[in-house]
Amino acid sequence: MRAPEFWAGENLPARLLGPLGQVYGLAGRLRRRLVRPVCAGIPVICVGNLVVGGAGKTPVVLALAERLHAQGRRPHLLTRGYGGRAAGPLRVDPARHDAATVGDEALLLAEVAPTWCARDRIAGARAAAAAGADLVIMDDGFQSPWLQQDLAVLVVDGTFGFGNRRLLPAGPLREPIAAGLARAAAVVQLGPDETGLARLLPPRIARLHAELCAGPQAPRLEGRRAVAFAGIGRPEKFFRSLAEAGAVLVARHAFADHHRYRRREILALLAEAVAKDALCLTTAKDRVRLPADLRALITILPVTVNWQDPDALDRLLMPCRADHNCSS
Repeated sequence: MRAPEFWAGENLPARLLGPLGQVYGLAGRLRRRLVRPVCAGIPVICVGNLVVGGAGKTPVVLALAERLHAQGRRPHLLTRGYGGRAAGPLRVDPARHDAATVGDEALLLAEVAPTWCARDRIAGARAAAAAGADLVIMDDGFQSPWLQQDLAVLVVDGTFGFGNRRLLPAGPLREPIAAGLARAAAVVQLGPDETGLARLLPPRIARLHAELCAGPQAPRLEGRRAVAFAGIGRPEKFFRSLAEAGAVLVARHAFADHHRYRRREILALLAEAVAKDALCLTTAKDRVRLPADLRALITILPVTVNWQDPDALDRLLMPCRADHNCSS
């Protein structure tokens, strides 16, 4: 789906849908009260958010995995495989699996660390432990009560925050802000705080500042004409990052999150780029959903997370040690 524009502010559609949002919130509270989380036997770090899509969870998961691996840890990554048909637990192999099988995020994660696709997160975490993981980093699943989370990290886009701060479908929230923050140990703020995030955070929560930056393999875009397209949570973020990198956007095409590109769509975009003497640009997440034989014709802008205070990140991760005991 594509995020409705009315999720960004207070307006009539949001007010009319408000009662449905209250029902959605009640269902979530009941589920968390009735379910007792199960311990996987190794630490589980959950990287989630309070809003639907587009916050930047997957780049943060990749950054945490790389940092922990550099410290001698053996992190495995866990995703539900949204958009894929595999139920799992399945260890993702980018050479054999495609986005239709395991989802686009799983393929990105598997390029950095062993990755498991599992709709049953308990089974996925236990499969990772049996395969030699000494901790699991879960991409999304903060609202899921089934698997015990030893460290919960929320990712927030500083420019969007929590939108109009209403619950689905009246707004982008998956649960009330206060309830979510009460279970989180830290918030990773990506980009500047343009929505008053700092005022909402209780003092006990660690607040880590970071930026999404072009990766080391990113092409030079300054002054380059570009036809840009993206099927992610908030495509405008991608378009804005291209403009900030100096690209001259001659066309922008926004698709729904996890959109499965048809061959004719990509051929039309390539033809437009040729006609306008421009690059055809998209994200790394979109690339894995392109027809395989056309990927080399599309320019990718990879991103990486730049931490303002890496030492603060290390202090946050330190308690997640391998000598893990399940809490009673």
